[in-house]
Amino acid sequence: MTDYKLTDVIDSEKLIMILNKFTEATDLAAILCDLTGKNITGPSNFTRHCNIVRSTELGKIKCYESDAKHGITSVEEGMPIMLPCHCGLIDLAAPIVVEGRCFGYVLCGQVFLTPPKNKDIENAKIRAKQFGLDVDEYVQSFLEVKVLTKDRLIAAVEMVNIFSNYLVELGLNRLMQQRLMEEEQRRLKLENLLRVAELKALQAQLNPHFLFNTLNTAARFSYLENAHKTGDIIYSLANLLRFSLRNPQQFVTLDEEITYIKHYLYIQKIRYQEQLETAIDIPEDLKTILLPVMTLQPLVENAIIHGLEQKEDNWKLSIKAFTKENVVIIEISDNGVGMDSNALKELNNFAKTGKGHTTGIGIPNVDIRLKQYFGVEYGLEIASKPGFGTNVMIKVPKTYQAKDVAGSEA
Repeated sequence: MTDYKLTDVIDSEKLIMILNKFTEATDLAAILCDLTGKNITGPSNFTRHCNIVRSTELGKIKCYESDAKHGITSVEEGMPIMLPCHCGLIDLAAPIVVEGRCFGYVLCGQVFLTPPKNKDIENAKIRAKQFGLDVDEYVQSFLEVKVLTKDRLIAAVEMVNIFSNYLVELGLNRLMQQRLMEEEQRRLKLENLLRVAELKALQAQLNPHFLFNTLNTAARFSYLENAHKTGDIIYSLANLLRFSLRNPQQFVTLDEEITYIKHYLYIQKIRYQEQLETAIDIPEDLKTILLPVMTLQPLVENAIIHGLEQKEDNWKLSIKAFTKENVVIIEISDNGVGMDSNALKELNNFAKTGKGHTTGIGIPNVDIRLKQYFGVEYGLEIASKPGFGTNVMIKVPKTYQAKDVAGSEA
């Protein structure tokens, strides 16, 4: 059962109405408390004696202590109990229990089982002085307290206990129904969101594939019209699109990444009218190294946009791979404008923490992915010097190759 409190489940207005009718019919006082002793309802039909006592600070404290003691005892025993309060009046306490769980208790009483004796009156005078009350007035209110039989008291408390438990049970059922309705609404909302997501996923697949097929058609027409360079550009773009449609969590071989980069660089060379000079050197035994898809492209793009484009001419970009102590290092180097120490520090800090301001957003994202897949000892190292270019080193484990991974998509 959810950890509801008494105030969550009780219909206080109905309970107050029941308590008022109950006290009118029985001449008893009544009040409802939670497990901490906090009053949930106001006092109903309290005797003049008890109101006078509670009007004093000391009397109020002692009354609250008695209420708490009686309530806790009834909760511990799991049944209605009858005990005298600190003033000698008889109180009853009954636990409110639903489905084996106690939510609080009902207190009622403020009566005598037998008329007070001389000793009781003398004790009342002593209490009056302790509370700072007028002795005569207090004793008079003490003698006004009604006398009821024990059987009548027990029957009365059992009746109000039944009503209280019934109201709490109704409240619990209402809350459970409300919770079920809310869960059903959440389920329907999630199903709707899922349908929308599925539709968007279908659209996301449809649009790129449509574009991909259109590019291939355009490429074939360009060859038919003898526009071979245009056809080559379109085919390279189509291949870039095909590669980008792969699952972002998929691993590909270094050879596949390089093939993708060659298409990308081909388009860039055409765009910059052969101003860009590239060199790629990948040993045969390293071509099966596995990388997260699209590892190289953000770094190559960053080198061109933030390094080479800021330089007038003589653009050079190289990609090479080699092994060092069982670690494969892939270097992407450019002879662009480079970065000063502050910019380099900012970029390296962004790569490590994801915090800061940098234009090379692709670099930290690549570093984060590599560390997630391979461990913190792998990832990127960046070196740069103003006027001399930038060198990005990608460190990945040599042992992680397509031939060693069952079911890999090489």
